[in-house]
Amino acid sequence: MKSAIVASLVASAAAFAPTKTVPASTQLSAWIEDTVVGVTPPAGFFDPLGLSKGKDDVTMKYYREAELKHGRVAMAACLGWYLNAGGVHPAFNSALSNDPLKAMVELPAVGWVQFVLGCGAIEWLGQQIKERPGYEPGDLLGAAYWVDNSDEGWVSYQNKEMNNGRLAMLAITGMIYQDVFTGEYGDMMYRQLVR
Repeated sequence: MKSAIVASLVASAAAFAPTKTVPASTQLSAWIEDTVVGVTPPAGFFDPLGLSKGKDDVTMKYYREAELKHGRVAMAACLGWYLNAGGVHPAFNSALSNDPLKAMVELPAVGWVQFVLGCGAIEWLGQQIKERPGYEPGDLLGAAYWVDNSDEGWVSYQNKEMNNGRLAMLAITGMIYQDVFTGEYGDMMYRQLVR
């Protein structure tokens, strides 16, 4: 009940945010420039599979939003992995395994229901926020209404978030792989490599 109230307050507060209009471009070359958020050294515009060839701005914004969302989820997953592996369990009286993959299997059905409903509520709220005019990909809190990409500090912050998200996606993939194939899941998960 409390979370529903908080979600409705956040959604209603977004109605009072100022709107801005952004001219639309239809050329991919605008996404390849060095000034675009996410185009950072050393890789620059990184698209080794050519998934962006021939795509319009709408599709590229969708890709950017998906990358941001996956990066944010991966950052949270990395944090949750090490908290769980360190013995910190916020629920179920710490009765679950310290191995995150085993804890996932041991999680009762009510925990999965809460997880799915929580993720669904966040997705629904994100879809509602995206309907606002002037929405920028991944900007769920409305910062683009007050700061634009001409501010170097803001662009630097966004680039750091993109790069941290990219690293976290690789990191959580490696952690899961290591747990599945070696059974190591904590801070000593890489000891197999240093023997």
